Amino acid sequence: MAEESVLHPSLIVPVGHVEPVPRRLRGMVGGHVVFDTRRALYVWEWRAYPQFCIPIEDLVDGSLADEGHTEKRGPGPARRQTLRVGSEVREGAAWVWDTGAPERLYGTVRFEWEALDSWFEEDEPVFVHPRSPYSRVDALPSSSSVRVELDGVVLAEAPHCVKLFETGLPTRYYLDRAHIDWTRLRPSDTVTQCPYKGTTSGYWSFAGDTAAPEGIAWAYDFPTVHASRIAGLVAFYNEHVDLTVDGTRLPRPAAPAR
Repeated sequence: MAEESVLHPSLIVPVGHVEPVPRRLRGMVGGHVVFDTRRALYVWEWRAYPQFCIPIEDLVDGSLADEGHTEKRGPGPARRQTLRVGSEVREGAAWVWDTGAPERLYGTVRFEWEALDSWFEEDEPVFVHPRSPYSRVDALPSSSSVRVELDGVVLAEAPHCVKLFETGLPTRYYLDRAHIDWTRLRPSDTVTQCPYKGTTSGYWSFAGDTAAPEGIAWAYDFPTVHASRIAGLVAFYNEHVDLTVDGTRLPRPAAPAR
């Protein structure tokens, strides 16, 4: 762990931390605006990224019904709620903070992300989870050479790359497709989404006989504007392959803790 921490910055926000959200937030279900607020709070239930907490007074349409179940979340206890919006009934859709949680959270509700059909920061859709105000995602062109191997098989060898630096994660090395040995890879059905980078357009697995997991490489053909430099390039999971950068073999990092 000591060696790993040298390679990329660690997450710094403790569980239970609360901060104001300076952006207008809206959430929708079935075409109805469930909430519209400029008074939301961030709360960290785990270190990787925050959740949005919405003042109950800022619910526009819909109502909450207490399910009589209290659970200890990261910052403290909360009561589970059913959300009713028009004809839609979504059980376990939200949590209202209870005594023992940080005082600033009283009178706010934390919605499960999947319980709403869509989320907006200002007028931009947000996917997967809220973006942390303490995280950066920088994509920088680099003259570093990158060699990718798995079980002694060379999967890629590139004279340059785009390095993507994302707070709390290992550096990802995005390579031009011309420098990848596609005979060693096969398409995978995996699709993932990232609130910082967008939705993947392709995933690939190792074509050889190995215990490597599915989906060791991926691409974003149409990333967010913030990560536009990685468009069409391919990255490999540092955790599942051996990377040599500028002649130095990198240690495989452990999967990030939630």
